[in-house]
Amino acid sequence: MTAETMKHSLFLMLAAAILPLASCKESPSNLDCVDPTIGSISQLLVPTRTTVQLPFQVVRWDPARTDLTDDHIADFPLTLTSHRQQYVFGFLPIVGKDMENVWAYKQESDHELCKPHYYSVDLQGCSLQFAPEKKSGIIQLDFNAEGERFLRLRNLNENSTFKLVDEHTIAGEASFSGMKAYTYICSDEPMSAPQYLAPDDHRCLLVSMGDNVKTVKVKYAISYISSEQAKQNLQHEIPDFDFQKVCRSGQKAWEDRLGRINVSGGTEAHRRMFYTAFYRCSERMIDINEYGQYYSAFDHQVHSTDRPFYTDNWIWDTHIALEPLETILSPTMEEQRLNSYVEMYRQAGEMPSFAIISGAWPAMTGNFVAVWMADCMNKGLDFDIAKGYEGVRKNSLECTLLPWRDGPKCELDDFYHEHGYMPALRPDEEETCPRVENNWEKRQAVSITTANSYSDWAIAQIARRLGKTDDEALFLRKAANYKNVYNPATKLLWPKDKDGKWVEGVDPRYMARPYYTENNAYTFTWDVKHDIAGLASLMGGKKQMEAKLDELYHIPLGTSKFQFYYKLPDNTGMIGQYSIGNEPSFHIPYLYDYVGAPWKTQKRIHQVIDCYFNDGYLGMPGDEDGGGMSAFLVFSMMGFFPVTPGLPIYAIGSPFFEHIDIALPSGKTFTVDARNYSEDNKYIQSARLNGKLLEKTWFTHEELMQGGTLELVMSRTPNRQWGSGEAAAPPSSLSLDFMAQ
Repeated sequence: MTAETMKHSLFLMLAAAILPLASCKESPSNLDCVDPTIGSISQLLVPTRTTVQLPFQVVRWDPARTDLTDDHIADFPLTLTSHRQQYVFGFLPIVGKDMENVWAYKQESDHELCKPHYYSVDLQGCSLQFAPEKKSGIIQLDFNAEGERFLRLRNLNENSTFKLVDEHTIAGEASFSGMKAYTYICSDEPMSAPQYLAPDDHRCLLVSMGDNVKTVKVKYAISYISSEQAKQNLQHEIPDFDFQKVCRSGQKAWEDRLGRINVSGGTEAHRRMFYTAFYRCSERMIDINEYGQYYSAFDHQVHSTDRPFYTDNWIWDTHIALEPLETILSPTMEEQRLNSYVEMYRQAGEMPSFAIISGAWPAMTGNFVAVWMADCMNKGLDFDIAKGYEGVRKNSLECTLLPWRDGPKCELDDFYHEHGYMPALRPDEEETCPRVENNWEKRQAVSITTANSYSDWAIAQIARRLGKTDDEALFLRKAANYKNVYNPATKLLWPKDKDGKWVEGVDPRYMARPYYTENNAYTFTWDVKHDIAGLASLMGGKKQMEAKLDELYHIPLGTSKFQFYYKLPDNTGMIGQYSIGNEPSFHIPYLYDYVGAPWKTQKRIHQVIDCYFNDGYLGMPGDEDGGGMSAFLVFSMMGFFPVTPGLPIYAIGSPFFEHIDIALPSGKTFTVDARNYSEDNKYIQSARLNGKLLEKTWFTHEELMQGGTLELVMSRTPNRQWGSGEAAAPPSSLSLDFMAQ
């Protein structure tokens, strides 16, 4: 063993004292159970990322590669600007004298270890370790091969420049998506730039550390304001080169976050799945306030304030479960997030849907900020409701509803407002509206109708709170628009053309983006979260709805998998025509609670999670989308789910642990006790809430936040009577009477 190798091994032994263990067998630290490699090889589309960061903070470290099967790392980007989007500032250590292909060189990796607060890997000629702070990070390089040591800084964007300020400092600037990022990098060892290798345009920089240095520590910070602000961020967060101090600080931040929910019992695999999902629920939104000021891409100004400014939210994905989870765990942060959205509206004049670091991104469909706002309003959170209402009302009535488009409404929107549905094209018709993205996204006519029916129902709730009775009536009428695309012949939500005729000659299994968003008719028929009672009535009653739900899980693909996924690549995690791999399906197993058959919810939830989630590299059944799918897993493994964000209630499912404690911000605890729980004992025999017999299949947000215990007696066989009564079902109708109580 060489002296360099011994030194590195000793450091890793020391680091082990502050790093979590690989196993989480009834561990005292929930952090031990987190494994960022879970899901890092995708089923079909985009894998999860091995992201290292502090909860909800700017610097996100993630090696640039295809997925975890790729052992060649192109760069270690100094941060990820938005979830799964753009990297900035490529960093790579290199050892060797043959530098002919230095700018295209990739490092071969081995022995990679990734935790939320710590990363290490063996590279060719050195080992690398990283630990994050809020807007900064620290890297330690231990060189173990002969040759000159280099640090490569590379352009990853439209334009980047790097400058060697002095022998210990590099300043960098990157342009991306109409804005700039800055970095300030310091080394504890002197650097020099071999000019004969650096490109003349300064978009890349290669600095030499000589050929004798053994260990180099590099710290850096990111700013979206200026290079000077990046320098101040670094001085504020990492004033010295103490790697272990930064690592310990990150460990504590994650232990505090993950300690908000404590589980016991269940399998080790289930605990690893649960806490890794909880970690992924903590990636975003991120606070970009840089110690008293922030740069906003919504008006391209620097604003001075001590309040956090949160961005990076894909609301189509996150309104379903991720934001509702934070209304329980971090209501103050949710208020700050919502006020950030309101501030974006003030700055830009439009309420964004996907608010990312570079501004508004008109991705996907719907006006789901309205759903998020109504949900938080009805859970008692304090934010600027009046100004927020102004923004979501404008989105509904004055802006286009077309997918992946922003700006004023067009002729298709006028048709929607007049006729109550988005008109669909027949298979042989050419697109007539130039505003439609006609390459891949198409009209998504049925999904546009269901999404805006739901968000208009949410807007009606806000209007009611503000005393706007005319608006309340208007939006309640619009909330019923989904009924206009219910086809009684198929008992599915179905595309209808501009003449009011059903589109014919299409198979509901294969109808994709011309009619539906990322899914098919079998998924979007259930996209009526705000009026489940109304949907059941259209189907002929609860028994007919139950039969339709049963059918969903048994309809075959009808073609080869590769042909099916060519049309519907997002429909992963299939059981019949049920697809757990995409967000619009998350609530569907819980709909049995609404038709008097909650034991089927309990069965399906366990089937779905047992079939398609695990603690391995293929552990996610679809695009995780920065916490969207993970929040489904967290809720479902705890035994309840927010089926209808906007209604402050939770439908009961079936837990995966014997005991779950949720530490509430008030200092109280909400507990789920699953007596007699085992992997086989997934069925609820009886329930009590705070000692009182509970015959209904739901409880309120208020009851949860007051603390107490939900006691579930579990068994191997279902109790088909529990929760089957007419009064047991969760409320869900266009009526706002529940909110008046």
